[in-house]
Amino acid sequence: MNACLRRRCASLMVLLVVSLSVSVFSQTKRGITETDLFKFNWIADPQISPDGARVIFTKVWVNQKADRYDTALWIVPTNGGAARQLTAGPRDASARWSPDGKTIAFIRSAEKEGKPQPPQLYLMSLDGGEAQPLTEIAKGAGAFEWSPDGKTIAFTSSEEAKLTTESGEKPERVSDVRVINKAVYRSNGPGYLNPKTHSHIWTIAVAANASGVKPQAKQLTKGNWDEGAVQWSPDGTRLYFASRRVAETYYEQPHSDVYSIDLNGGDEKKVLSFDGGMRGFEFSHDGKRIAFGGSHSSVPVLSYKQPDLFVSDWATTKNLTEGYDFDIGGGIGGDQSAPRGGGGGGALWSSDDKTLIVNVAEQGRANLKRIDVATGKVTPLTMGDHAIQGFSATPDASKLVVLISTSVNLHDLFLLDAATGKLTQLTDINKDLFAQLNLTHPEEIWYTSFDGKKIQGWIQKPPAFDATKKYPLILEIHGGPHSAYGVTFRHEFQWMAAKGYVVLYTNPRGSTSYGQDFGNVIQYNYPGDDHKDLMLGVDEVLKRGYVDAEKLGVTGGSGGGVLTNWAVGQTTRFKAAVSQRSISDWAGFWYTADFTLFQPTWFKAAPWEDPQDFTRRSPITNISKVTTPMMFIEGEADWRTPANEGGEQMFRALKYRKIATVMVRFPNESHELSRSGAPWHRVERLQHIVNWFDKYLQGAPMKQYDVE
Repeated sequence: MNACLRRRCASLMVLLVVSLSVSVFSQTKRGITETDLFKFNWIADPQISPDGARVIFTKVWVNQKADRYDTALWIVPTNGGAARQLTAGPRDASARWSPDGKTIAFIRSAEKEGKPQPPQLYLMSLDGGEAQPLTEIAKGAGAFEWSPDGKTIAFTSSEEAKLTTESGEKPERVSDVRVINKAVYRSNGPGYLNPKTHSHIWTIAVAANASGVKPQAKQLTKGNWDEGAVQWSPDGTRLYFASRRVAETYYEQPHSDVYSIDLNGGDEKKVLSFDGGMRGFEFSHDGKRIAFGGSHSSVPVLSYKQPDLFVSDWATTKNLTEGYDFDIGGGIGGDQSAPRGGGGGGALWSSDDKTLIVNVAEQGRANLKRIDVATGKVTPLTMGDHAIQGFSATPDASKLVVLISTSVNLHDLFLLDAATGKLTQLTDINKDLFAQLNLTHPEEIWYTSFDGKKIQGWIQKPPAFDATKKYPLILEIHGGPHSAYGVTFRHEFQWMAAKGYVVLYTNPRGSTSYGQDFGNVIQYNYPGDDHKDLMLGVDEVLKRGYVDAEKLGVTGGSGGGVLTNWAVGQTTRFKAAVSQRSISDWAGFWYTADFTLFQPTWFKAAPWEDPQDFTRRSPITNISKVTTPMMFIEGEADWRTPANEGGEQMFRALKYRKIATVMVRFPNESHELSRSGAPWHRVERLQHIVNWFDKYLQGAPMKQYDVE
């Protein structure tokens, strides 16, 4: 054998070995399961140190035995190296660096006799040692901010009015009877609101005084109003905060006011009145301006008002992105944001105060943009098929830490060099688990709707997809309705695909990240033409030839539940449907939801003033046409879409008509069941959804849904 032939044979052997290795590797991977949720690790609220050398974040994981989420603080260097645990948990979060980078403050909710106590502020030196409590407040400490000199922390805490009799004495018994005199009296998640409790501003010194006396918290604001979004002035002499001092704000369009106060709690004054909604604010380095995301109130009232970026010098307020038609501060909807821990990111000023960095949702993606303060020019800072879920920066905004999610990765931390745009991965938080999983990127599609509008969507295919076969299809519909699907990790879709389903998810008209007009076009016509967009998306996939037209399913939650209820009353093409935390009767929802519709956003008038419109757009109106077997998933503590105005009505009506139906109710779960509900409930929800489709699209028995 000559040398040339030997080299060729050797090359062939190498290729054969590589090919076999890849084949064996792919065979050892498995499909994702619903119970993999128990193994997920989440990252929340990443905070980069002032010198850019380290990042502290909240790690969240499932405590399966206790059926809850635990949290602890972790730290990772930005120049390479593994992340390590910094605090023990199980309820530590919201870490913030001191200005000198030597200490962190964070919120800890300790346990006493197995019960969580009010959260308190703790301090920890980065030189070593155990965390030490700073506050002992009866109602606990909330959001907080370090003073510029690092000597004081301002924070919020609630205060409850003390009950007394007419004679001024404390009553012998506190009644549990609720006297309700406001239209908004309960909230999804917290439940019934206490009108006598208000959030106020407190301060506390970080160190003991010269005599060694332990610092005591001082309350600065009082009264029947709430204060929040607390910021120190750059010179540290005053505190600025947002407060809306109107008793019943739902009678008005959104409005925001900013106040300032001195460190003794005096000289309070209103410094900004903004005709619209604000999303926090950030001072420029020179202290002369603030930047904030928000949206102006409008006449006529709009259902969807795309958020913009504003800069104010207190005397005048300028909209920097009035001509930029995408969502400032917007995000992409997923089911795997950290269920605890919070975090996000607002507007970041450059060191020379000439530009601002913000997160922008644009056509199913979320990336950072740099915006020129003088001209409003928008320049990409990051670009990619991903969704940035959170970020923070060094004081000069030269280095940022960003939390990025993709279609096949739950999320991880990256260091971003603001000058070059270079991203360097810092964590691989789910490496061991995701190395086992056979995850696939969805196929992005665009199609033309009935009136020429371009609709974006994605097709999630099974891992071992074969285009010559016929697959059942599940149409997923997002809620909102003003929200958006996109390139972020979705456990639900990956699991359905692993179970052998093709999953279609689209952004019909009304979705965000496509501009003001696209988002608001469904006003006074929801549900309506958005349903047509969805059906044309199904048609688009059917054209590809690998979906069985006799095995179509549909599901969605919240606004997606509305459209699921609507779809089965408009077409018989779906052989199974799962409607989650939905609405069937708009009039009933108007009366019972946790927020009011007193402004003409979705409806032009109240139910008794325009009953025909409420009836026309209510899915229950078409109940006599429904033949699709339906499952209804409801959270029993859901005040956003109360079950009695959604799934309960549809379920009872279908039972009357002897159409196959079942209702699955989750105790103690709010509207956030799919995103932050109890871990076991989240898993059971996924199981019930797919079980229903297995039964009616695949012929699986599933006896638990049959009447015996």
